[in-house]
Amino acid sequence: MKSKSLLGNIGVQVVIAMIIGALVGFIMGESASVFAPLGTIFIHLIKMLVIPLVLVSIISGAASLGDSPSAGKIGIGTFGFFIVTSGIAVVLALVMGNLFQPGAGVDFTAHSSPDLMEVTKEHGALPGVMDTFIGMIPTNVFESLNGGNILQILVFSIFFGIALTKVKGDGAKPILAALNTVVDAFVWMINCVMIIAPIGVFGLMADSVGTFGFDALEVVFKLFAVFVAAILIYGFIFFPLVVQLFSRVSARQFISAMKKPQVMALSTASSMATLPVNMETCEEDLKVSKATTAFVLPLGATINMSGNAIYYGLVAMFFAQMYNVDLSMTAYAAIIFTSTLGAIGQAGVPGPSFLVVAVLLAAGIPIDGLPLLFALDRVFDMIRTALNITGDAACALIMDKYTEVNVKADSERSLS
Repeated sequence: MKSKSLLGNIGVQVVIAMIIGALVGFIMGESASVFAPLGTIFIHLIKMLVIPLVLVSIISGAASLGDSPSAGKIGIGTFGFFIVTSGIAVVLALVMGNLFQPGAGVDFTAHSSPDLMEVTKEHGALPGVMDTFIGMIPTNVFESLNGGNILQILVFSIFFGIALTKVKGDGAKPILAALNTVVDAFVWMINCVMIIAPIGVFGLMADSVGTFGFDALEVVFKLFAVFVAAILIYGFIFFPLVVQLFSRVSARQFISAMKKPQVMALSTASSMATLPVNMETCEEDLKVSKATTAFVLPLGATINMSGNAIYYGLVAMFFAQMYNVDLSMTAYAAIIFTSTLGAIGQAGVPGPSFLVVAVLLAAGIPIDGLPLLFALDRVFDMIRTALNITGDAACALIMDKYTEVNVKADSERSLS
């Protein structure tokens, strides 16, 4: 009975498909390309969903944020902390990606589809960073949707989501309810697509190993090693240092107290499932006030995804190196912007693999090899979730000290 439930797990099925596909590719050689259409179908299904998914999920997320008590100083501070730490996380990923070159060693250029390579060439021809920022503002949002311009879609989605919270009365409530319903519908569609994930992974693995040999798998494990190193740096050096400098708790206390929620995050791969344990740790072990904990941690479990930001940045570097894409400053700016906002807008999406597509498209990087990562996606997810909840707790500690200072200042002003 236990083995039956184990085989019913999509993660186990994907790993099995990966192994079988690699063996078939090794045995059949280049003739294994006959299975390539299976992977192509899977990629097309992902591309079908990613644009509308990004649009709806970020509008919904921005509307929910604007409807919360985040108008206050603690809200602004919390949101700012998440934006800044996610941005720094992407920069760390890009630096480590350039330093260790996880995607180097296998040339996938000839293996990518012509239309995607054309997108890459067009993107590489774009001018400077300032033009990129100007180009983020859509002149016609429907053209942006039709052309798959992720940066313009993100800007419009955030602006529109905030605007919905400013509508007087209950006029916006039906739209917000409809948006949440559409997000739920996309979750159902994604779950349906993931049912055939093992088939798609099998087709891609058979084709990739048949064409390139086991070098294709070797680079994935190299990516995993660089990813783990980046997570360790951020979780055990960066966040503890920030806590040491800007809170009342020492870095040693913070690292020791976070062991329990981190283990929970590793086992569940869910920030929401870890939330009760993280709240208990912050209140009882780290002495964060109940009010701060109740606001910061649920918000963080929804929008703080610094671990995902590292993943997005590294995957972008990984595929750029695999497909010999020479990234310009414009492309780097697109990766940082899209990865940061994509991580913030992650709420409601089961697994970040679909938002990786948005990051890759924004930088003009081919996505043909994406299913290569699915076999290890559960392990990636466990590790990045542990970092995400660590960032939530760090923010709670800092905001608790920050709000306490404000309370004292306000009381002093009232006495005078």
